[in-house]
Amino acid sequence: MPTYTYGCDNSHRFDEVHTMSSVPDASACPDCGGPARRRPAAPHLSAAGSSTYGLIDAATKSAHEPQVVSSLPGTPRRPGAGVTRNPLHAKLPRH
Repeated sequence: MPTYTYGCDNSHRFDEVHTMSSVPDASACPDCGGPARRRPAAPHLSAAGSSTYGLIDAATKSAHEPQVVSSLPGTPRRPGAGVTRNPLHAKLPRH
């Protein structure tokens, strides 16, 4: 949700978080209790790319709406596919 900046006549500034559909033009100042009007503020620009946002959105969605699957993902294993030819894997401990 977006953050909005408010300022009162006593030069107090504060931020509030509202949905874009319900943002008020004025709010009560938490310091003095007086009326505070919404002020223009610079947008929050992130250095993260769109792939980062996609990953964050997917993680958030899966936390609340986990995907239901009927089988394991991927292709079935072929016989002998578990053997690796990478020489570095030969140094790993065996079970």
